[in-house]
Amino acid sequence: MYATPGAPQAPAGPDQRPRWRPSAIAFGGDYNPEQWPREVHAEDVVLMREAGVDLVTVGVFSWALIERSPGVFDFGWLDEVLDRLHAGGIGVDLATATASPPPWLAHRHPEMLPRTAEGTVLWPGGRQAYCPSSPVYREHALRLCRAMAERYAGHPALRMWHVGNELGCHNAFCYCDVSAEAFRTWLIDRYGDIEELNRAWGTAFWSQHYSSFEEVLPPRAVTAIANPTQQLDFRRFCSAEQLANFVAERDVLHELSPGVPVTTNFMVTEHIRALDYHRWAREVDVVSNDHYVIAADPEGYRELAFCSDLTRGLADGGPWLLMEQSTSAVNWQPRNVAKQPGELLRNSVQHVARGADGVLFFQWRASRAGAEKFHAALVPHAGTDSKIWRDVVHLGQVLDRLDEVVGAYTENDVAMLFDYEAWWGCELDSHPSIDVTYLDRSHAVHRSLTDLGVGVDVVHSSADLTGYRLIIVPTLYCLTDDVAARLDAAARAGATVLVTYFSAITDEVDHVRPGGYGAALAPLLGVRIEEFFPLRSGERVTLDDGSQADVWTEQLLVDDAEVLARYADGPVAGAPAITRRAHGEGAGWYCSTRLEQTALDRLVARVVAEAGVVPLGPGRPGVEFTERTAEDGRRWLFVVNHTAEEVAVPVEGHDLVADAAFSGTVPARGVAVVRR
Repeated sequence: MYATPGAPQAPAGPDQRPRWRPSAIAFGGDYNPEQWPREVHAEDVVLMREAGVDLVTVGVFSWALIERSPGVFDFGWLDEVLDRLHAGGIGVDLATATASPPPWLAHRHPEMLPRTAEGTVLWPGGRQAYCPSSPVYREHALRLCRAMAERYAGHPALRMWHVGNELGCHNAFCYCDVSAEAFRTWLIDRYGDIEELNRAWGTAFWSQHYSSFEEVLPPRAVTAIANPTQQLDFRRFCSAEQLANFVAERDVLHELSPGVPVTTNFMVTEHIRALDYHRWAREVDVVSNDHYVIAADPEGYRELAFCSDLTRGLADGGPWLLMEQSTSAVNWQPRNVAKQPGELLRNSVQHVARGADGVLFFQWRASRAGAEKFHAALVPHAGTDSKIWRDVVHLGQVLDRLDEVVGAYTENDVAMLFDYEAWWGCELDSHPSIDVTYLDRSHAVHRSLTDLGVGVDVVHSSADLTGYRLIIVPTLYCLTDDVAARLDAAARAGATVLVTYFSAITDEVDHVRPGGYGAALAPLLGVRIEEFFPLRSGERVTLDDGSQADVWTEQLLVDDAEVLARYADGPVAGAPAITRRAHGEGAGWYCSTRLEQTALDRLVARVVAEAGVVPLGPGRPGVEFTERTAEDGRRWLFVVNHTAEEVAVPVEGHDLVADAAFSGTVPARGVAVVRR
């Protein structure tokens, strides 16, 4: 309708796909005008311009209003919305509207509905009521996607395409017969031969040997404990099925709308682990993320910082887009605490400091009805005479002054390895202690580094480790031979490597390696784990250096390492607890217990000093220092002060937040972005 999209093109390869290269920090959020009468739409554009909004996501949950019945489309209202936004100078991240099927589709095809492991059908009435492996869903979604692309590929408001929404948020796992057949096909592609599957799954145990792939099922509800590798492979399969739906739509968009980048919003946060976003990141043109602070945690900003560093790692250090956050309270946590004064600005600047070149929210105008009517928005129920609206306008002004940071990258001397498959494996059934969780040590060490003023890249275990002075390996339960070899090589080349307990326990198919626990890293660390000695709930131990610890201890045998601390009491009193081994030009450190935070802070400070890592600022709990650097050498120091006290920062330059020469101090609960 708006322009001929051009001749169909073959799907672009990873190096040829369009990229998002904004000239200014994007600001805006999800816009759902279909929830409001037309007279509100004109006011929306006026208010967007007042706030400085320049990018909105449109059409995410509009399938039922765009396609009223199979193949019958109503684009008139959406045409008006996009034309009005363009006239107001506001760009559009246009959704394919496939996030949640309309009721008519499930009514005609109930076989597409997902089922739980117990066989319960998940009916329409919420969202994402479809089996990810359903050919019915795929057929109808691609028809809608194609219709959207054919109509809007040439629209002047279009800035990027948005496939689905938070894919896998509510239907990550489906155990229906359609999924079972797709799972078998995936397993045939992975293993080729049924005996290879039997070997990988260890089916000699509990008489689980399969004679053919036709006998294989998803890990449905069973009498005892489901096969661990079966569970691990099913998670891999489910992530791949969701990704296949994204790729199918992306390829249609690349064909009909060449040159326009395509994204989908990830959910990089502590309570979402269903999808392997490292694999997904290879397929999107723009890495975008949704993040909501955990209200129950008074220091939720720490989890935000970790997730932003991880999102930057998914983007290979390049620009990424914060697709959703909240101006204040959300609607879905048990206690939806409102944000305190200044928190909206601090959270937003945290994301920009850690690589985001766009700050978007859910949503533009708070809904009057539906499940999310108590979710805060840019325009709250209270209207524009409100704290939230004033904070939003102020944020828009600050982001305008930060535009010069766009495209700047981050250089850190510290890498932390992160792996979704290791997360899945670490928290499988029948492990030595339910208290050992994957994110625990990652978050704790990240906190220690942040409080020291040290920046860290959170990267996949397969990432290039060249150039890092310090490498953190927290609870990397599943570890491949390749990762072990690269850690060994990094230490030989001069890196300090710190490994925490419950790492290198199994290989990629969840088999304990010959040689016992941690055998893959024994050449690096110079220690062997003879036996685990997990602690009872509430039980604590003391090390001979005075450190306190809980959850975990182990009988550690030293082959060729220096013992830095021993257990002073507990089930393995006298055994080594913390060790160090010189390895080439570097060293391998091992911590065999869950140190309480103060003791962990001391340990991290030691390895930081040994590695020669220089902090970005004077370390202090609750104060974040991060830095972004432009290609031309300009640098910006971001300081986010979460404390109730003013903080002195010995640096000179221009503070973009205050738009004045930096005073040398950052106020309580304030922020500064100093161009140096």
